[in-house]
Amino acid sequence: MSYKSFSPESSIIINNKAVKCRYNHTLVIGSGSAALASAVRLKRQGIDDLLVLTDDLLGGTSRNTGSDKQTYYKLSDSTQEPDSPYKMAEAISGGGAMHGDIALVESICSINAFYHLVGIGVPFPHNDYGGYTGYKTDHDPRERGISLGPYTSKEMVEHLEKECGLLGIQIIDKHECIKLIKYDDRIAGAVILDRSRLSEGKNAISVFLCSNMIFAPGGAAGLYETSVYPGRHTGAIGLAFEIGADAVNLTESQFGIASTDFRWNLSGSYQQVIPCYFSRDPETGECFSFLNEHFPSMEAMAAAIFLKGYQWPFDPDKIENYGSSLIDILVYRESVIKKRDVYLDFRINPAGDERIGGFSEEVLNGEVKDYWRKSGLSGDTPISRLEQLNPRAIELYKDHNIDLYSAPLKIAVCAQHNNGGLAGDIWWESTNIGHFFPVGEVNGTHGVSRPGGSALNSGQVGALRAAQKIANSYKGHSLDVESALAAAEKELQSVFILMEKTVFDDTDAADLIEYRKEYQSRMTEHGGLIRSEQTISRACDKAALQQSLIGTLRVRPDRLSSFFKSRHMVIAHRVYLEAVKDYLQMGGGSRGSSLVADDHGERICPTLEDSWRIKPDNRSLRGMIQMLKLNPATDKIEINWIACRPVPDSVEWFETVWSRYNNGEIFEHKEVYR
Repeated sequence: MSYKSFSPESSIIINNKAVKCRYNHTLVIGSGSAALASAVRLKRQGIDDLLVLTDDLLGGTSRNTGSDKQTYYKLSDSTQEPDSPYKMAEAISGGGAMHGDIALVESICSINAFYHLVGIGVPFPHNDYGGYTGYKTDHDPRERGISLGPYTSKEMVEHLEKECGLLGIQIIDKHECIKLIKYDDRIAGAVILDRSRLSEGKNAISVFLCSNMIFAPGGAAGLYETSVYPGRHTGAIGLAFEIGADAVNLTESQFGIASTDFRWNLSGSYQQVIPCYFSRDPETGECFSFLNEHFPSMEAMAAAIFLKGYQWPFDPDKIENYGSSLIDILVYRESVIKKRDVYLDFRINPAGDERIGGFSEEVLNGEVKDYWRKSGLSGDTPISRLEQLNPRAIELYKDHNIDLYSAPLKIAVCAQHNNGGLAGDIWWESTNIGHFFPVGEVNGTHGVSRPGGSALNSGQVGALRAAQKIANSYKGHSLDVESALAAAEKELQSVFILMEKTVFDDTDAADLIEYRKEYQSRMTEHGGLIRSEQTISRACDKAALQQSLIGTLRVRPDRLSSFFKSRHMVIAHRVYLEAVKDYLQMGGGSRGSSLVADDHGERICPTLEDSWRIKPDNRSLRGMIQMLKLNPATDKIEINWIACRPVPDSVEWFETVWSRYNNGEIFEHKEVYR
């Protein structure tokens, strides 16, 4: 049998049952901005036999997340101060635990990626002369950030979807990947659940084979109990762990203050107008201005709130001297430890008290006053200032039936992004599974910290690079169909056996809901903002036990999607927690966006209880990358640490590059990972 034998209506026989099976040269899993950009780039590079599969076309992070001014990060092209991709690469990799060559690729290709978006109509603002004027963003000293406002990624994905339509790229919705198929250390396809046919049980299962796969299901959104990821998005990185794909830096998640009734990052303008923070006891109704007791003055407190706009992700380095990240700690303390509801109120200024004084423009420090003056802010209340600074930030909440003029926002410190993920080379191909390209947030290109907006750039650059590699090195139909079918049959057998154990018509979903709550709660408690070497081993043991119990669940056929999502997420949460455990055992301390608790460590604030002590960062580990995989044969997690590769400094000669490009040598560039 050859790939030419397959049509969309083909089938294979498993246990005397026909299962639909089709083949495409390249399969794209996902429908976010990275996935759709990959499809567009592939089509334009000459890959016509192409298919996009997604479980929810309208449900991903790209369409449903943002901030006050969601940033896209690129090389400066309209400033008087000169920029270069090498300087940008140093900024991208400056937080540590990131390969310099990948940072250089993201820098050099940022202009190509950005202007591709501009070329398909994404309306990034430019000045009179056509320059795309930027601004400074987190962890970067230059003006490389640019924005469309709250919905930058939404605009991107909508224009990319339209481009897919214009190019005739087929997108199939309601098709969820529940297993990946590989043989001989290469990808071969996926087992798919047709969500439109859930009630039909096994008849909802099909197989899609491919010579190449773009794997772009987004970040591990469903892992945390307290999360700003959209509720409809769960991610699917556990499927890649299951087949033994290399992963890196899973310890490096980002956390920050967000609203919870409507999940949205409260960065930028929301903080720069200096709203009032308060908490409320849910039983007594008593309210607390909980920030007051931990700041020496209203000036210091107002400055910390203001800086939370620029410095939105929690950062242990920004706690000392009443820094902006002290606010995250205090919000966490109120909500998690004291069990109070915490709010941001834009109707009133920070309350103050007799000790620190009241709020007024006169008490603001020079940086805040200068920003307010340049931005033309003069309102007496945070909401009036937000109306002046960024009215779209108010409209966004109104679009979701929340009126900032009439009620406060309930908030929490939430999981927002994973800087780690699957390991890829400079072409975004998996480091140990051939023809498999993790693109977007699922690819762990980022290190400990990253400039704000660099994730959007990384997804677009990854789409470009993966398409280039496929179009130039993998243009032929490389799949051994017989080997692929044998591997597919094995995966289908395991799926059908699991379904026979778990799927029953006369059951409810209570046990599945509790199952999900358990691993999400464990991730938030042990792999979230606060981590502890004393508790992590026990958490890992419980994670492994919960994974082993997946076959004991009982679900209705119409809950199959939720069941399979929980199945791969429980695998993922075990791997993430093992990564945290190993990092702590290596002597890792507080860094990135998490604290490591230590009874004998440094106190983080004189007004907090003595128990608030942390282990400082072990800076030597910033020059290393934690690399791990789940071995499918042994079910053991294998971990090793490798040195970060530096930003390349070789001097290129055009004629040499031209020759290497023409003979395809550049596409075979390989690095040693183990």
